[in-house]
Amino acid sequence: MSVIELYPYQYDAVFRMKNGSILCGGVGSGKSRTALAYYYLCNGGKLGNKYSYIFNECPPMNDPPLDLYIITTARKRDTMEWEGEFPPFHISTVVVDSWNNLAKYKDVRDSFFIFDEQRVIGNGVWVKSFLKIAKSNHWILLSATPGDSWQDYIPVFIANGFFRNRLEFTHNHVVYARYTNFPKIDRYVNTQRLVRLRDSILIQMDYQVKTTSHHEDIFVPYDIVEYKHSMKMRWDFMKKKPIETAAELCYVLRRVVNSYPERGDMVLRIFKDHPRVIIFYNFDYELDILKNLPYGKGVEVAQWNGHKHQEIPESERWVYLVQYTAGCEGWNCVKTDTIIFYSLNYSQKVMVQAAGRIDRLNTMYKDLYYFHLKSRSPIDLAISEALRRKKKFIESKFIKWER
Repeated sequence: MSVIELYPYQYDAVFRMKNGSILCGGVGSGKSRTALAYYYLCNGGKLGNKYSYIFNECPPMNDPPLDLYIITTARKRDTMEWEGEFPPFHISTVVVDSWNNLAKYKDVRDSFFIFDEQRVIGNGVWVKSFLKIAKSNHWILLSATPGDSWQDYIPVFIANGFFRNRLEFTHNHVVYARYTNFPKIDRYVNTQRLVRLRDSILIQMDYQVKTTSHHEDIFVPYDIVEYKHSMKMRWDFMKKKPIETAAELCYVLRRVVNSYPERGDMVLRIFKDHPRVIIFYNFDYELDILKNLPYGKGVEVAQWNGHKHQEIPESERWVYLVQYTAGCEGWNCVKTDTIIFYSLNYSQKVMVQAAGRIDRLNTMYKDLYYFHLKSRSPIDLAISEALRRKKKFIESKFIKWER
């Protein structure tokens, strides 16, 4: 006998979903299990009565059920996170692959697709493949952070048949700014219709958070003289060569800021009170700093990045160093209540995903602590402001403004 366990808010979401829905829930809310329950229900499975959330009798699905394809991140595919959810639903044969390989499945017909950590924004190759798949298959999207602007919803609106193409959306709802050298959206019109369309497909999970998150900004000093020198001279002091691009200049400025010894000292002070800690960082030079800090005798230091894929330590005192790009999603940890952000990432979505690694349904902690290390340097303040506004930090705009 298999047991399917759903929380009431998950059960409610399942019965509000339909083809083309976006299942929206915070990191750790159980979107994967909810999505599989919807697939199970669509293929002849039964979930019991409306007021129960533990279903002991799990009849098999239709024979055969629709083929299931799950498109997720490379990390989730490689760690087989989805496979752990399959047994209660009698799911054995399924294709789990990454967004990078989406084009392989554009000719699939009459199947069921779950698009995890949705990436269908813009008009690139992924969006074109997604739209072709959506025409001939049953599909849903999962997202912890739905679109920030109406532009982000255009591919999903087209896939649901609300608009024939991007041009029709633009014609009906976009007013471009005048006298600009490139197309720039000035405002959206008839947004009441857009709100109605979005609400018809966006399934918000009524997830009652059991934890309390404590986010603390900790300001540390930086080398002001070296920062101003790099900014003025446009000189890479490590490579001993001129700086030619905005990206290179931002990298050098961040290295000046993030390498200052006081930042590492602050990590040690936090670790003294929080003996099991995850530390997120961006660059390899930060990794070199972090793995060589004197954490103390008996402290295990492990890494997850492009170089090493080590497991979380089991000891009483440990440090887990995680690079944002490699490890902001696709794994969970309920062994600690603390994350240190050694440096800020440019993307607010990445920061949210990273914070969610310890904010899980099955955590034993009620209070979670997040320490954001930053300086009062212009570049750190600009990144912080972009994150506050839920915008991605644009290096070229920052350098132009600073000049």
